[in-house]
Amino acid sequence: MKRFFRLFFLVSLISCGRGTEPPGRIITVSIPPFKYFVEGIAGKNFTVNVMVPAGANPHIYEPFPDQINQLRKSVAYISDGFLGFEMTWLDRFYEMNRTMKRLSLGDKIEPIVSGHRHDGGEVEGADPHFWVSPVCAFKIAEAVEDLLSELDPGNRTAYEKNFNVLKEKITDADAKAKELSSIGHGKSFMIYHPNLAYLARDYGFEEIAVEFEGKEPTPSRLIELTDRARKENLKIILVQREYDTKNARSIADETGAKVVIIDPLSEDWYKSTVDIINILKESFTNNLN
Repeated sequence: MKRFFRLFFLVSLISCGRGTEPPGRIITVSIPPFKYFVEGIAGKNFTVNVMVPAGANPHIYEPFPDQINQLRKSVAYISDGFLGFEMTWLDRFYEMNRTMKRLSLGDKIEPIVSGHRHDGGEVEGADPHFWVSPVCAFKIAEAVEDLLSELDPGNRTAYEKNFNVLKEKITDADAKAKELSSIGHGKSFMIYHPNLAYLARDYGFEEIAVEFEGKEPTPSRLIELTDRARKENLKIILVQREYDTKNARSIADETGAKVVIIDPLSEDWYKSTVDIINILKESFTNNLN
């Protein structure tokens, strides 16, 4: 019931508040990692409104009134394109602010068609977690630079300069991922929620997800995963910090592996990505098979 009234309130806010506040130099993004790219290129020229804050689940999130108010004043919205909450809210966002520019980053990358299902509904056939891969990050940065230059052509030169600085960070992460690939090409890693599929695809690893179609594994699935972890000598099981570690710990207890928390939704894309790469490096180094 509480969720119904919250949804009713937000829809009413969207309908009644349309056009009552002028747009400002605000760009709204779906998730915290996209803020990293906008701020890295825009500098202080734009304020970034993050729709799904750190610690929230972007597949089932519902926005708060303050986020809606910021959205109404935004000059652009940068979406993932495949996230569960976007399937519910994005058309409403665009209806509420018809003048803001739209950038779907999912249109800029080669998607992994997965068809996996989340609690908030089925993702429309594509895995939404592409930002973790440096290969995709290059394309994200290019798209953001193009958008900023379109919104603010007078500062195009500054945006190009900032893009090149940001590109060096992405290049460094890419080099670390390529080094990891030389160690672990063809090897597997286990993760609760499958959010590293693009990193795995682009650098030659295999992701083994504990969660299946957005649901906790069945007892038989847990047995299967435990057997595979033993067989492949997997010593690390990754869990995104927004998720429960119970099932991962169950496998870890049976196999002698350790559970490691990762934060791919961090606003600090570079640190988060390099941390994940280093954890995988430890995993592959310990996996002697």
